[in-house]
Amino acid sequence: MRDFSYMQADSVGAAVASHAKGADSAYISGGTTLLDLAKLEVMRPGHVVDVRKTGYDTVEQLDDGRLRIGTNVTNTDLAYHPIVKEHYTVLSDALLSGASTSIRNKATTGGNVMQRARCAYFRDTAAPCNKREPGSGCSAIGGHARSVFAVLGTSEHCVVAHPSDMCVAMAAIGGVVNVEGPNGKRDIDFLDFHLLPGDTPHLEHALEADEMITHVTLNAPIKGGKSHYLKLRDRASYQFALASSAVIVAMDGDVVRDARIAMGGVGTKPWRAAEAEKSLTGKPATEENFAKAADILFANAKPTDDNAFKVPLGKQAVVRSLQTVTA
Repeated sequence: MRDFSYMQADSVGAAVASHAKGADSAYISGGTTLLDLAKLEVMRPGHVVDVRKTGYDTVEQLDDGRLRIGTNVTNTDLAYHPIVKEHYTVLSDALLSGASTSIRNKATTGGNVMQRARCAYFRDTAAPCNKREPGSGCSAIGGHARSVFAVLGTSEHCVVAHPSDMCVAMAAIGGVVNVEGPNGKRDIDFLDFHLLPGDTPHLEHALEADEMITHVTLNAPIKGGKSHYLKLRDRASYQFALASSAVIVAMDGDVVRDARIAMGGVGTKPWRAAEAEKSLTGKPATEENFAKAADILFANAKPTDDNAFKVPLGKQAVVRSLQTVTA
């Protein structure tokens, strides 16, 4: 690990001002991603701004029913918060399916939103990687690309899947990422925050220079909605998803009134399935209709030879989740 300067900020304003001092600055809170990548020299921050003392460590239900989550709220505290457990079950389940207890105790909401790729080629500085070094090539294309690689939203420059469980649940719920920077505060739609790789896989999010996440504000729960998070993986703990589904459904009798579907493990960003949702709205909750929605979701999938199994696996995840919430 290289030498770096360090500053512990006591306010967001101080954090932003300190971060703006250099192009190689980085924010840190839990440190579960940054420290790993710095040790590997994948990230080489020259200046680290610690934001743990800035506050923003509470969960609050707003008057309009939305949920505001501070950037420094740990994954454990969020998963076990009474409001989350009762009204955002899909989020609690997603958080508890990720990592280990010790990591969840340190990892934060803002850090999870900013979580970087788990691609072995990205983490190996000897391997070409367009995400790490733009224009160098993608070693996963033509290489071994099985478990942590995507079939949706890929490009000829990058095929890695987004690693977060939490973000999949948040994509299904919907909301905004609240940020603050040198030009003030603004809100970014959660579904627009993470970027597709396209020709610029090194650009992973919609933050502008020196901006910091202060909160994630989730939409109010769907009236009468039931939710489920299903994570399919090689082993039962401490493993990233091969395919995961976050589903929220509200019924009118036997008919789907509202449906929200998001996928993990298969997309280059947390994958909200808007067309699949539309195909279910106003339709009976049948296995046939669920299968049609799954087919729509994966209609544009582009698997590699190694991860073609993710298409039928992802479809199974969607159908099983829909069956669970409508049973």
